[in-house]
Amino acid sequence: MRKLKPEKTSPEDASQELGEHKIIQLIRARLDAMPDAPVPFGDDVSAVNLGGGQVAVLKTDMLIGKTDVPRGMSLWQAARKAVVMNISDFAAKGAKPVAALVSLGLPRGFMRRDVEEIARGLNSGAREHGTYIIGGDTSEASDLVISISLFGTAQKKALMLRSGAKPGDIVAVTGFFGKTAAGLRLLLDGYAASRELREVLLRAVCMPTARLKEGLALGGSGAVSASIDSSDGLAWSLHELSRMSGVGFLVNSLPIAHEVKCFAEFNGLDAMELALYGGEEYELVVTVKPKRWVEAETAVEAAGGCLLPVGKATRDLQVLLDMGGEKRMVEARGWEHFKSRV
Repeated sequence: MRKLKPEKTSPEDASQELGEHKIIQLIRARLDAMPDAPVPFGDDVSAVNLGGGQVAVLKTDMLIGKTDVPRGMSLWQAARKAVVMNISDFAAKGAKPVAALVSLGLPRGFMRRDVEEIARGLNSGAREHGTYIIGGDTSEASDLVISISLFGTAQKKALMLRSGAKPGDIVAVTGFFGKTAAGLRLLLDGYAASRELREVLLRAVCMPTARLKEGLALGGSGAVSASIDSSDGLAWSLHELSRMSGVGFLVNSLPIAHEVKCFAEFNGLDAMELALYGGEEYELVVTVKPKRWVEAETAVEAAGGCLLPVGKATRDLQVLLDMGGEKRMVEARGWEHFKSRV
């Protein structure tokens, strides 16, 4: 019998060259689309019609030890982060999570205390956001894998998709950017910071916050035209909203955290780069109907958060940054599995 030879592949066919987003495109092109899907493929969550205007909202995301857990992060923090990652995508749609399933891949050699620490982290992440872990699966794996599948329900008309922004809408975010990117520089690249600054930046890495209360408030306000979770970076989030809504953006007030400016100045880094392209942050990036800005801002403040206007949607399909009258292109890049590193 003639032996089959492995198919030859070029370097650009390798996963590290394709990148996460291209891999998703390749898979999506080979799947049959579900008719009348209430949320487009590629949004923050998926959904299935339940009838009567109700939808089941679904999300799955996994945390991998090698790529998502930097040194210095405990197993408790890693497990909690795995939950927060999924909750953040629900926040971006204005959907309330109800329950979660967990699939665990554990390497040989994990001790009882390690498993208990993971369990406590999973429970903390769930209970912080009013949801529960109700079951799952475990298996042996070559690396730590924590895969969360989150479930909830929502009114279809209340979901905030990525595809509704209109020219003239106000672009806004729920917080300042760059702390996680700066914290990773501390952990991985040996940069320096004062004790107080180091604590703030490392907390951003190890104890991320999902803006669920803000997302539910924004969804309830009806003032938002489009929304996305910023975990792949502020720049990438803007480009995704641009692509799916068919608009451009002009950012005239870049939300750089004060701590990031201090860190960048001390270490000779570009604070703008850290804020735009860092990723691994869980703020919401939204567009708000201009006449309803006060409603959106008031709703978020009532939920204990803040809403920062950073620019406007435009008819031009470019994403631009206004630097004191000089416009600069914002590149479509950010955190991407297979290409980025922890």
